[in-house]
Amino acid sequence: MVTKIQRRNKIKARIRGRVSGNAVRPRMSVFRSNKAIYAQLIDDLAGKTLVSASSKGIEEGTKSEIAAKVGELVAKKALEAGIETVVFDRNGYLFHGRVKSLADGARKGGLKF
Repeated sequence: MVTKIQRRNKIKARIRGRVSGNAVRPRMSVFRSNKAIYAQLIDDLAGKTLVSASSKGIEEGTKSEIAAKVGELVAKKALEAGIETVVFDRNGYLFHGRVKSLADGARKGGLKF
């Protein structure tokens, strides 16, 4: 029997086989826990995180609303760093709920993917 974690790791490996970021178009990786959500823009060629944002410190609103705010925050930081386009990496999570809210917030903030 395949556990939930094994299933996510299999999906994650399949996504990472196709998605890679560079300095011009970094990979936007999303991690969600039960309490928080994190997003970071990664240059895979250099192995460096260029920009990151998390829901730590944002307390008002539902989890989805907070995720949208994190998306807008990472987009704002990315535009300040001169990054306009990214490759979205949902990290094995389904593209709905908080992950979709974060992506929509990032689009609203001005990122293209």
